[in-house]
Amino acid sequence: MARWIRSHPDAALAERLSCQLQIPKFLAAVLLQRGITDEEQGQRFLRPSLTHLHDPYRMRGMREAVERLRRACAGQEKILIYGDYDADGTTAVVLFRKAIELAGGAADFHIPHRLKDGYGMREEVIEEAARRGVKVLVSVDTGIRAAPVVERANQLGIDSIITDHHLPDGAAPPALAVLNPNQHGCGYPEKNLSGVGVAFKLAQALLGSLDWPSSRLENVLDSMLRIVAIGTVADVVPLVGENRTMVKFGLQGLSRPSNEGLKALLASAGFERGQTPTAGGVAFRVAPRLNAAGRMDTAVDVIELLTTAEPQRACEIAARLNEINAARQKAEAGILDRILEVLPKGPPPDSVCLVEAGEGWHRGVIGIVASRLVDRFHRPALVISVDREEGVAYGSGRSIRQFHLLESLESMAGLFLRFGGHRQAAGFSLRADRLEELRRRFDQYARDRLTADDFVPEIAVAADLPFAEISEEKMRALELLEPYGFGNPAPVFAASGLKLSREPRVLKEKHLRLTLRQQGRTVTAIGWNMADRAAGLAAGAPLEAAFTVERDDFAGGWRLVLKDVVAC
Repeated sequence: MARWIRSHPDAALAERLSCQLQIPKFLAAVLLQRGITDEEQGQRFLRPSLTHLHDPYRMRGMREAVERLRRACAGQEKILIYGDYDADGTTAVVLFRKAIELAGGAADFHIPHRLKDGYGMREEVIEEAARRGVKVLVSVDTGIRAAPVVERANQLGIDSIITDHHLPDGAAPPALAVLNPNQHGCGYPEKNLSGVGVAFKLAQALLGSLDWPSSRLENVLDSMLRIVAIGTVADVVPLVGENRTMVKFGLQGLSRPSNEGLKALLASAGFERGQTPTAGGVAFRVAPRLNAAGRMDTAVDVIELLTTAEPQRACEIAARLNEINAARQKAEAGILDRILEVLPKGPPPDSVCLVEAGEGWHRGVIGIVASRLVDRFHRPALVISVDREEGVAYGSGRSIRQFHLLESLESMAGLFLRFGGHRQAAGFSLRADRLEELRRRFDQYARDRLTADDFVPEIAVAADLPFAEISEEKMRALELLEPYGFGNPAPVFAASGLKLSREPRVLKEKHLRLTLRQQGRTVTAIGWNMADRAAGLAAGAPLEAAFTVERDDFAGGWRLVLKDVVAC
């Protein structure tokens, strides 16, 4: 069972915020829950503007980067963009390659192959670039821990501009310029940018340095936000602050894409022409198709998709990405099923984390499997693919809010051949014969820092929402909180004194559908993957529910999405 964490906002403050912003009181309670306590903060959050974007020159290294790129474009020097194979990295490559083109230059790109090259920058790629006459290297979504590669570039006469958002491991690499809001000494106010977000800030500064009319610059940057929105949502960075502004306007732009690849991609993901995707729609329908290319094969397909001007070619690539994504889903399900076979009743009672390994598991999907395990069992999880021929184990981990995954790996850094990541996601490789040592040390590190309460899922309830309040006008006001995502989830409300109007229905043997009634008002509720709860619910029994509210695109009106339901 989940633990409900109820918010208790100051009633007078909620009343004042409601009047100042002209919003329902329950929406004011949500803002207070999220730390928004005055009118100015509320206006910026509910009604963001592109004028809220920060000056890119507040980022350390920006001026040096722009000056070098201006010289490279003016002198037609060869530029190489070094990206990553996930959706954040590939969208960053596409965006910045276009920025170079608009600035009068031309750039080639390199995307590593996940299985052949692994994560990060490699010296042999830089050596080949030097042989081809490359003079400027720009990394996107990678490079902050690539000091040896940058040193090699320096030896070969290549100027490096590193743009990244991952956490550094100490001193910055010795590049001409390092752009990362998380590096020491950088005063840039938004620390949660994605890789494509950092690349966008460099593009904003570079194009802003050109002798363009302000209207042209605004139009170009606005069009780029479509790509930024996809990469930012895909990388699961917090949708607050500058990220929220960029994603909100980028999603609006996706309702009218001019890019042939975006048109084909959105159509293949089931979006109708003119439809504005939600952040959730991008996360669950668009991003997996882009990520699947890098997970299962080569991410070069994504670059071609988003740069081709041929509608037929765009449709062909989008169809191929659909096929690759289906293969990804099959591989992921196969690994998850094998893990659950040995955990039929969940983790052992004395387990504080999960470390699951198998020979030949597809390395491109083990991170997703780790996420599934965290969602199901609410504890840190490492999923590892063992290559016996190489004698190497490749792992990917995901974590819960209370546990810093990257710090756990840093505590045993000597175990790994390579590792890196974030608080809640990380990747690594190590010798296969050290797997048991990893299990033991990871378990002990987690055991020393987690308590039994940390393994209980939490539901943060923002406010009570009586069914009588669920009206078109008030729910449209609630939509001002979008886009929803990590760091800005759909608000959870609670309602008590509920009764079932009819027996629960189970849909597709997995989902739960309830018809709930409160003081004469009846509302439909859906509980995804909650079919096992049906047996404990009886018509007429008093209930309490925690839920989000969303539009019902099939029946019309609004419906509840259950987070929990309990008998009173």
